[in-house]
Amino acid sequence: MAGMAVDGLVSGLDTTSLINQLVSAEAAPQTALKTRLGATTAAATAYRTVNSRMESLRSAAEALTSANLAAARTATSSSADVTASATSSAVNGSSLAFSVTSLASAHTVTSHLVWDSAGADVRSPSAGGTDPGWPLEIRKPDGTADGKLVAQIALPDKNPPTLNDVAAAINEGDHGLRATVVQLGTKQVRLQVTSTTTGAASQFWLRGKAETTETAGSAFVAEPPGRDAELLLSNGLTATSATNTFAELFSGVSVTVSKVDPTATTTVRVASDSEGVAAKVQAFVDAANAALKEIKTQSSSAPGSTAVLKGDSTLTGLTGTILGAFGTGVGTSSAATLGIQLNRDGTIAFKKETLVAALAKEPAKVQSVLGGRPADPVTGTGAVQGLAQRVQSLAKQASDTTTGTLTSLAKGRDTLAKDIQARIADWDTRLKVRRETLTRQFTAMETALSSLKSQSSWLAGQLASLPSSS
Repeated sequence: MAGMAVDGLVSGLDTTSLINQLVSAEAAPQTALKTRLGATTAAATAYRTVNSRMESLRSAAEALTSANLAAARTATSSSADVTASATSSAVNGSSLAFSVTSLASAHTVTSHLVWDSAGADVRSPSAGGTDPGWPLEIRKPDGTADGKLVAQIALPDKNPPTLNDVAAAINEGDHGLRATVVQLGTKQVRLQVTSTTTGAASQFWLRGKAETTETAGSAFVAEPPGRDAELLLSNGLTATSATNTFAELFSGVSVTVSKVDPTATTTVRVASDSEGVAAKVQAFVDAANAALKEIKTQSSSAPGSTAVLKGDSTLTGLTGTILGAFGTGVGTSSAATLGIQLNRDGTIAFKKETLVAALAKEPAKVQSVLGGRPADPVTGTGAVQGLAQRVQSLAKQASDTTTGTLTSLAKGRDTLAKDIQARIADWDTRLKVRRETLTRQFTAMETALSSLKSQSSWLAGQLASLPSSS
């Protein structure tokens, strides 16, 4: 219908502009709804932003639970050639002394046969004997003279089959072996085959089909044989490993060796991981400060503030709860004894050196202040909630995905936004109908005026044609 309007054809009025102004005036409630929708959506986003910070705070607090603190272990080695790592099952204060008597190696065999070049016919060695016969057999020691046949390497289907072809065939096969051609001098080329794993279990034999038990080894010789890494413990016992890493050498501790030295004694010790605990506490304090900063950004009532949730009581209350949790003592101790204290500007400070000193002097107290302690049925002492537990609990109350206060507030704004969007859509329909109505009315007006004008012109013509009186 809008296309029927003819601006000012008869009336001289800008009817399109008039219609736009009238519709715009009637759209004032919809405009207000759109403004409200923007504010509502922004509020939902703000709540979720704060909620994300609270979830990070909950995770940081969870890392400082009593169980996690008790499991914080580190292993140190007295030798630069031995590295050690500890898990939560390592016993604090435990140690082990040993010397490294051997490193793990992969089994290697080198051909006794010699060829002129890598491209020479593998069936025609130039020195070291004759062709051992095909297929080559891969055998594993099993206590018998011949060992156990585990695989065969067929003669490559080439004309002629070269030493390079044999190496490629070994590498392409699923044998756990890697072959390479070694040139020792002019017309001095040999084939070397090495196991892809290390340890005594990596030993194997390469034997030609034509070889017998008595002649085995005439074509390929083992040098060096695969062997396990070996440690001689201080009590005279021996520990072995197929690799240079000894997993769980003692409870919760693994060591990796890199150098043989039977005369040197290495001692590995387990202790509390002070640096690791300090890093977790720093992350905890940082997460709390990040949450406090975000809350302030989103709810500040300071003069000139443009915060989306300006003066929001839930957020301002959450600030007080967080600061109260850090400022309230645990039993007879305060967080300040661990280097954690409140600043005048509403932030939280942490002194690492204070915590490290406390861990060295009173580790049980640190664990109690941070992670709390369970009830003691013997003494009748009730459970005490530690600082981290306290903060973890309040953060969960705020950020829980189903019952969290911030989660509920964000979802409430989502619901309100959907309602507003529906009302805006209703207004779109209402305003469209109003525009069509106005367009029809103005078009009818122009049509009526055009008709009147035509009639006026006709009357004027008729009057003009009348004879004039003399």
